[in-house]
Amino acid sequence: MTSNLDEKLTGRLQQARSATSEELFQLVLDPHPDVLQTVLKNRQLNEEHLLALLKRRDLPEELLKKVYQRHTESASHKLLLALVKNPNTPGSLIRNLLPRLRLFELLNLCIFPGATPDQRLAAEQAILRRLPMTPLGNKITLARRATAAVVAELLKDGDPQLVSVCLSSPRLQEAAIYQFLHGPKATAETISLIARHSRWQQRPNLRLAILKNRQTPNVWFTLWLPNLHTPLLKQLLPGRRLNPAQKILVQAELMKR
Repeated sequence: MTSNLDEKLTGRLQQARSATSEELFQLVLDPHPDVLQTVLKNRQLNEEHLLALLKRRDLPEELLKKVYQRHTESASHKLLLALVKNPNTPGSLIRNLLPRLRLFELLNLCIFPGATPDQRLAAEQAILRRLPMTPLGNKITLARRATAAVVAELLKDGDPQLVSVCLSSPRLQEAAIYQFLHGPKATAETISLIARHSRWQQRPNLRLAILKNRQTPNVWFTLWLPNLHTPLLKQLLPGRRLNPAQKILVQAELMKR
């Protein structure tokens, strides 16, 4: 029995060495790693065979390393992308390949259903590194589709148009807005965008953060102070957070009570 199995494997190995281009499409589906290793040495092997091979989700890391070593320098962009998307490609190889991908290919990898957590994280970090050099139009597109970490970083940009898109992202988290309101890029315009937004305007923590920002337009004090509990009103006065006009509004509200 073992002898028969050995003979069958030997036959497949011999075929892998001498197979024609058409036969290789079948051989890249072979379950035995030795056959696949031999296929990589076949002179008839081309990019189409490799793309078919890389669709498999059961490839061993050693085989993927061989594909990388032998073909990455001359590989097309399509092949590089297929190698990055394979769930078994080692993290070290992915980190080498990600700089060669386009911005929105990285984004697609972040949200690709078949991507592993490590692949998503590596792609996300690659996007974050590129953001300082990314044009505003591309940032706006990213804000509509990107992960929570990328949207949070885009929000810090402070551009009103970009902030508006970030606020409507289903992935944006309240903590990111809270940090933005305490950061240097929050302006009267962007603060008002948050205060007017239907999803965020009723969040107590965000309301308080808005009322503690000296850039906040007076209109939000006029609208919100009457509904603020007295202990919270008293919290607004100490320190240097408010500008003189804001303090007057808070004091006037306290006088009414």
